[in-house]
Amino acid sequence: MRVVVMGTGGVGGYFGARLAQGGHDVSFIARGKHLEALRVNGLRVESPLGDFHLPTIDVTDDPSTLEPADLVLFGVKLWDTESSAELIKPLLTEDTGVVSFQNGVVKDDILRRVLGPQHVIGGVCYIAATIAEPGVIRHTGSLQKLVFGEYDGTPSARVRQFRDACAESGIDVEVSDRIEQTIWEKFVFLVGLSGTTTTVRTPIGPIRANPRSRAFLHDVLAEVVAVARAQGVALPEDYADDRLAFTDSVPEGMTSSMHHDLERGNRLEVTWLSGDVVERGKALGVPTPCNRAITDLLAVHAEGRHE
Repeated sequence: MRVVVMGTGGVGGYFGARLAQGGHDVSFIARGKHLEALRVNGLRVESPLGDFHLPTIDVTDDPSTLEPADLVLFGVKLWDTESSAELIKPLLTEDTGVVSFQNGVVKDDILRRVLGPQHVIGGVCYIAATIAEPGVIRHTGSLQKLVFGEYDGTPSARVRQFRDACAESGIDVEVSDRIEQTIWEKFVFLVGLSGTTTTVRTPIGPIRANPRSRAFLHDVLAEVVAVARAQGVALPEDYADDRLAFTDSVPEGMTSSMHHDLERGNRLEVTWLSGDVVERGKALGVPTPCNRAITDLLAVHAEGRHE
């Protein structure tokens, strides 16, 4: 399968490397020091499932120099979605699929608008992976799963082909015939985890253990569920209770990538997480005071630290 990875960060770098290791034709798009290291040293993955090194990879910062793809694995930061979507247009044929494993739910709205709905495949990923240093992706834990599917639920040829490519490459994979609901299910937990850990600046353990912060976390989750249901997504009415119970099952030291970004002085994705919940709530007439509080408080840090 011919795959192009748009954004060779933790997610794109890890899964792209697995696909390349599995024998598929993979090109990578990167920039800056990461691009330089990839050109000179190739791509190295450190993982509890086994370290490996791809000494030579096809990598560029200009998608227009690459051959068209069967599938584009889209993994840039949310604020780069629109500009990056414009850049990958030369990679698309009539049948090319574009699957985003970014955070949030607005990602596919943007891709459909820029690229056309016929190209967009829904997707979510479950992994903890980051760029440890230029040219090196570090995967922590054993979880590495992709879930994707066409928005109309059909088992298309391109979805089946990508499923098989993932399975051949040792990636845990699942095809969903209700991908919009699957994306929102992850979004509910993601907004709760990222919003609270970043605002409180602590892992989830102390937040879930304190009665007042636990109640706040529940209300953040409940607002996302209410917005989803108002939008027509079939989440159960008590899904916030389910996700709060799930929070009790994760390690107490678990935190979010947005919390890490805050600590590093990086730009935050809050506008596309709690901020998106607030904007959708306004449009749908659903109150979202807790997510507004998160969005407003983190606005001070949203653009990152300015040296």
